[in-house]
Amino acid sequence: MSRLGADPEVIRIGNCSGFYGDRLSAMREMLEGGRLDVLTGDYLAELTMLILGRDRMKDPGLGYAKTFVRQLEDCLGLALESGVRIVANAGGLNPAGLAQRIREVAEKLGVQARVAHVEGDDLLPRAADLGLGSPLTANAYLGAWGIAECLTAGADVVVTGRVTDASLAVGPAVAHFGWARDDFDALAGAVVAGHIIECGTQATGGNFSFFTEIADLDRPGFPIAEVRRDGSSVITKHENTGGAVTTDTVEAQLMYEIQSARYAGPDATARLDSIRLADAGPDRVLVEGVTGEAPPPRLKVSLNTLGGFRNEMTFVVTGLDIEAKAALAQRQLERWLKVRPAELEWSLTRTDRPDADTEEQASALLRCVVRDPDPDKVGRGFSSVAVELALASYPGFTLTAPPGNGAPYGVFTPGYVDAAEVRHTAVLPDGHRVEIDSAAQTSELEEVTAPELPEPLPHSETRRVPLGTIALARSGDKGGNANIGVWVRTDAQWRWLVHALTVDELRLLLPETAKLPVTRHVLPNLRALNFVVEGILGQGVAYQARFDPQAKGLGEWLRSRHIDIPVELLS
Repeated sequence: MSRLGADPEVIRIGNCSGFYGDRLSAMREMLEGGRLDVLTGDYLAELTMLILGRDRMKDPGLGYAKTFVRQLEDCLGLALESGVRIVANAGGLNPAGLAQRIREVAEKLGVQARVAHVEGDDLLPRAADLGLGSPLTANAYLGAWGIAECLTAGADVVVTGRVTDASLAVGPAVAHFGWARDDFDALAGAVVAGHIIECGTQATGGNFSFFTEIADLDRPGFPIAEVRRDGSSVITKHENTGGAVTTDTVEAQLMYEIQSARYAGPDATARLDSIRLADAGPDRVLVEGVTGEAPPPRLKVSLNTLGGFRNEMTFVVTGLDIEAKAALAQRQLERWLKVRPAELEWSLTRTDRPDADTEEQASALLRCVVRDPDPDKVGRGFSSVAVELALASYPGFTLTAPPGNGAPYGVFTPGYVDAAEVRHTAVLPDGHRVEIDSAAQTSELEEVTAPELPEPLPHSETRRVPLGTIALARSGDKGGNANIGVWVRTDAQWRWLVHALTVDELRLLLPETAKLPVTRHVLPNLRALNFVVEGILGQGVAYQARFDPQAKGLGEWLRSRHIDIPVELLS
């Protein structure tokens, strides 16, 4: 055990990044804003690994998040002076390279920084042997124990490759409290805390359904998890920062990108149906009661491949006869193409309205997306044909952009390998390498027994209004799938929601899901439902098969749909 802060019973972990491209000044804001023991940063997503993979193809010395280096050039000295340890997954595909780059930054700044890194997640050299095919990148989701080993050895900065987002917080908690590998309740509590803060300001009011309730959302502060020895935590933020921390903003992040009532990771599996949230004061929310279970025996692997090349052209269709005009453009372009791409998709977005006051409000968008393994089939030969229609097609013809060449796109697929096959390694500040054993105790994931539902509300007068009048939602992507978390604030609203918002009702409200597999999970402690919609995002975000490729707006679309709600719940 190596205590990371002054209080042996609490470790104060802040976050300064939710994705590669997040607020550059956030590291300084968090270091100057108040007391911290550890500052984490999450820079990796499924799409980010593809971006870093392409960087590495151009320069084998890259493959890490370059913005993290810029932040340390500004803040490394401040972090060392403040005694704040930094833990980030910015290493991406090259954690060793990033660690060396940080040492160069420290030398340039004239400071002494003990830098460590975690490696072993990169399975690309063994992908074929492990049955993972021939991807561009293949990275296992490691856990917290390599991070903890580095911190225990005195590291000031720990950088990793692909670890689970929550592990960035679990690792410091393990080092601070000295938890054992089978302290599953405590570990699961830290997993939940890490999940809440991993996406930065999404826990402090960002992307929040009832955002109009937050007095100051101009520049929300980043979140902090005060993790306790038993695994419970208080989620908060620095004083005098924007945004808000409430039970609803915390629940909004809890519902983000989850699957079932079990939230599995390499450190522990957290039972989401056990979580209890409580108001603990202004901008303070208590998270407690988390039940933990042994992690699954296999690790998830992020696999990215180059799927081919894509291009798109968007036609503006204005005024009357929108459908007929769109049909004409589609028919002409497909006939004029000399070579048809492997995939050619059309979508007509009816943003137009009758008798519109502006030309924009009178217009719809017709989008054509093409994909093919051959870049020539989706290059100028496609986009120039769209331009050639300009004087020969529907009245009012115009495009949103000039012709262009196709661009490569990636395909994400998840893989799984036995945890024992992954060489999880902590490389300490002195260069010593420590092999991290896989979990000795594991448990296969099984479906949680459906909980007993509360009695439905007695029949009463209803009013047809948007679901979002009383319900909040948060949605996101997991490969080609999407999740939609929906919750309400009162027990009476919950008694209505859990019976009204069934899978069949969801399919009626969101016709795009009608023919897709949809699974509903019930989380009574949170008064929440979570829907997993399989295949709605095609082959993942980089594939861009849909208007909203990451399903970020799917929950808000659901909230906007009208449904019969008892009048007594609307006051």
